[in-house]
Amino acid sequence: MKKLNEGDPAPPINALDQDGNRFTLGDFKGKKLVLYFYPKDDTPGCTAEACNLRDHYGEFLDQGFEIIGVSADSEGSHKKFKKKYNLPFRLISDVDKKILEDYGAWGEKKMYGKVYEGILRKTYVIDENGIIIKIIDKVKTKEHSRQIFQELSH
Repeated sequence: MKKLNEGDPAPPINALDQDGNRFTLGDFKGKKLVLYFYPKDDTPGCTAEACNLRDHYGEFLDQGFEIIGVSADSEGSHKKFKKKYNLPFRLISDVDKKILEDYGAWGEKKMYGKVYEGILRKTYVIDENGIIIKIIDKVKTKEHSRQIFQELSH
């Protein structure tokens, strides 16, 4: 698993969003980005996180940020999730897990004493020049927006 650090350039992304549109990190040159990785569409924690980001989306835009969600779910799953919860930001499908691996968001997890490989909930804040300025490894799903803003104010 790769280990990215604050100050590193963000690895390139070339993938499809929920509508089958091409997404590249280069499209956001000159813009700030909140790139969040989550395990699965329409599950309790992931829904709480996405809806919290949705509810504060205007604040992110006011501060010059765009939000992008990434998981290994299909475009179709993302499209349903986005529509069901009226999410205003794009969701990127990473079924081959390349982006997840490039960002260190795929790795060992433990649940009920079992060890398995899965998506690690992480958020990267990327500046206008494509540099990672903040990494959040311990995401608070229900208050993630506030957590991001607090981290950025340090």
